[in-house]
Amino acid sequence: MTSIESKISTEAKPSLEIRFASLAAAPAPVSVVFAMSDLKLSGSARQLDEKSGGFLTRAASAGEFTGKDKQSLEVLAPPKLDSSRVLLMGASADASGLDMVHLGGRVLAAIKARRAESASVYADLPEMSAAASAEFACALAEGALLRNYEFRRYRSRPKDEDNAGKSNAEDAGNGKPSTLRSLVIHVARPELATELFKARRPVVDGVLLARDLVNEPANMLGPVEFADRVTELRAAGVDVEILDVPALEKLKMGALLGVAMGSARPARVAIMQWHGAKSKRAKPVCFVGKGVVFDTGGISMKPAAGMEDMKGDMGGAACVSGLMLALAGRKAGVNAVGLIGLVENMPSANAQRPGDIVTSMSGQTIEVLNTDAEGRLVLADVLWYAQERFKPRLIIDLATLTGAIMVALGKEYAGLFANDDKIAAELSAAGEAVGEKVWRMPLAKAYDKLIDSKNADVKNIGGRFGGAITAAQFIQRFIKDTPWAHLDVAGTAMDSNRTDISQGWASGWGVRLLDRFVADGYEKAEK
Repeated sequence: MTSIESKISTEAKPSLEIRFASLAAAPAPVSVVFAMSDLKLSGSARQLDEKSGGFLTRAASAGEFTGKDKQSLEVLAPPKLDSSRVLLMGASADASGLDMVHLGGRVLAAIKARRAESASVYADLPEMSAAASAEFACALAEGALLRNYEFRRYRSRPKDEDNAGKSNAEDAGNGKPSTLRSLVIHVARPELATELFKARRPVVDGVLLARDLVNEPANMLGPVEFADRVTELRAAGVDVEILDVPALEKLKMGALLGVAMGSARPARVAIMQWHGAKSKRAKPVCFVGKGVVFDTGGISMKPAAGMEDMKGDMGGAACVSGLMLALAGRKAGVNAVGLIGLVENMPSANAQRPGDIVTSMSGQTIEVLNTDAEGRLVLADVLWYAQERFKPRLIIDLATLTGAIMVALGKEYAGLFANDDKIAAELSAAGEAVGEKVWRMPLAKAYDKLIDSKNADVKNIGGRFGGAITAAQFIQRFIKDTPWAHLDVAGTAMDSNRTDISQGWASGWGVRLLDRFVADGYEKAEK
């Protein structure tokens, strides 16, 4: 672990050392090799089979293993082999890069079900070139690290004493905790895989940071504590600036401060800058995250059932923080700015009331008809500030904004709203590539009329129908002529669908999507 990793890591990440070695290096007690349909073995699998006198293929036949994608077979004590267990795992001939990452997650889960401290994975497939094998190895490593994540910081018992924990049961399957500490990925060109992985590991670290932040209980992670965590990114080369309440008052961020009025914990805005473009004067790409560290709904109180999940109402801010770590960690050739508005929405004698009118930084007045529609108030001021100060080439905001988006899209897709077709298309393509999918939703004047207020310039709710759309229309009122997209991640940032690479409550959704978005369209070759 490098010095920067040690500063940003938490006890929530179980230690797993991953290294790349040659195909000829000595194997670990558990070895994983791959096959494809009709038992087409990889080169490594063929060599092991030949060394064992054909034992692997006989075992595969007896176990009806054909190499089909997602099939697996464990061969115990194969003769003449150094490994006491060999796992044959199926793979698809037309697997994409994303498929390979997910395969890495499945491999890690299969290994952790065995009582081994180290394991070997042979990263080759039939007819795969050495260069492609290096990419395959990196994808396997990425998937394994993402799958390995657990959040156990507040468990008082050591992991080895916890034989019935959910996370252990999910990956071990036998009720016993995993003992895996080292994963060796054997590859034709280990030096190439090592070099390639330098650009992928920081993105993994960004996802894990986002997961940690979302998983933290609100009593441990208030606005001030969140801001303090963000300052740790300075060690990665990110410039960080924190705005306190007097600074926010001076900027006249009345919408954001209105949300924070009911809490004893003061608001903060964190500004993160990465200067990676060749020209330091190049316009930055800008990312803004909603950071409501806990949302009771304020005076418009939420129901008690499920309110504990509102510790994750800062999923957008967590994503932006993780993204900035990823960009800095891999030395992305872009100027990027991340801004997060950090508040807690609480009921108290000082809390804003339904019917109150606040003045935003833009000068527009807002009638607050429902204090539980607070995230858009936070975004209104931070987005305006971002445009005023940084004049970005584009701006993307992320927010766990509405339950309505889950009614429309479930937990498979995040809602995408945009005033620019190019950005929308690029986000969609990046989402498909990394498996963090978005679905474009409409913006139109007919919806905009629903948030017109009789008493102020705009009201913060638009009625019963189209709630995710009217929320986006509200945010758009605080966008100038800047190309902009809004991602409603209420269904994907927390308590989302489990996948091969995300088994916990917090997904870290959006870090990989936005990193790919930047890499594909906004980085210059010359850094």
